[in-house]
Amino acid sequence: MQNNKLKVAIVHDWLVSYAGADRVVDCMHHVFPDAPIYTLVYDKDKMPAWFRDYDIRTTWIQKLPFATKLYKKLLPLMPSAFEALDLSEYDLVLSSSSSCSKGVITRPDAVHICYCHTPIRYVWDFYYTYRANANPLVRAVMPGQMHKLRQWDKCAADRVDYFIANSRYIAQRIKKYYRRDSDVIYPCVHINQSPFVEKEDFYLVVGRFTWYKRIDLAVAACTKLGRRLVVIGSGDEESRLRAIAGPTVEFKGGGLSDEEVRDYYLRAKAFLFPGEEDFGITPVEAQSAGTPVLAYGRGGACETVEDGRTGLLFHAQTVDSLAECIEKFEAEGVACTKEEIRAHSLRFSEERFEAQLRAYCARRVEDWRRELQNCAHMPKEETF
Repeated sequence: MQNNKLKVAIVHDWLVSYAGADRVVDCMHHVFPDAPIYTLVYDKDKMPAWFRDYDIRTTWIQKLPFATKLYKKLLPLMPSAFEALDLSEYDLVLSSSSSCSKGVITRPDAVHICYCHTPIRYVWDFYYTYRANANPLVRAVMPGQMHKLRQWDKCAADRVDYFIANSRYIAQRIKKYYRRDSDVIYPCVHINQSPFVEKEDFYLVVGRFTWYKRIDLAVAACTKLGRRLVVIGSGDEESRLRAIAGPTVEFKGGGLSDEEVRDYYLRAKAFLFPGEEDFGITPVEAQSAGTPVLAYGRGGACETVEDGRTGLLFHAQTVDSLAECIEKFEAEGVACTKEEIRAHSLRFSEERFEAQLRAYCARRVEDWRRELQNCAHMPKEETF
């Protein structure tokens, strides 16, 4: 590695919507504005307009028909697609991974830092749940495919020089499945700076309608209690959610602007978060609007919600447990004011993330340089 300015590359799983992991990549690019972004596939129409000014380079999968829509179906091809990326010109490779992007191959003297959102969920701890929710054909082929992918994923993790986990929860999973230590840097969240408004008498849930988000618990609990619930999002579970929803549940769709969603965050009396997530961006977004969060007490929410102060945690992932949490909130509230809840959310701001990432990369590059120098000065073994 040369002592002049580092050549940096960013690698990300895919760029097909502007979700939490994509916001992290955006902030990575703020830290390293000259770095190209390598990714499996890129849908420029689904990403913010400013991404068109970035140097985005895709794998050969981009050329396949309907690749930006069917990319998740191409999981068996992802390892070879990322390994085909030639990153030999870069001194520092920064991967953002919840899937296969950490499997890129780098120079022996280059530093590879992986910001791990999660070990691949459908390969490791969520495998049995994913398989149970899959169609019969996928269920039949999953065991053989996942066995091969687990082997590859462990080898890919071995290529990473340093791991960053997005929460202590994920750090434990990295240790469990990859047998690697990691440092925690919480991801970036856009902080709602709008003036506070009067809270209104409704609860809010925001997210993709997929089974592991457990939005069904929020819908069922508010239907049971007769509480008004505003649901923002869309996805495969929509018909089932509408079927169990009572008259107090309102579906707003998934096409709202960021400003409209932030307005709902500001006006909601509390935000419901019934899923188990690796970190969970939406609870922090809610708290940045001064809104308490009622969250399932597992996963990243345990690190972002202060139980009794900025929200309440419920400890069984059931309708009754969430309903009891709602009733407790209505009876007792939380200790913090709107201003204090927003102040708590600043621990997860974009500015804080960028400063920590910049300092971490600089430190690890120096660590790696010292290690290379030590290796260069080691005595050579004698041969006989």
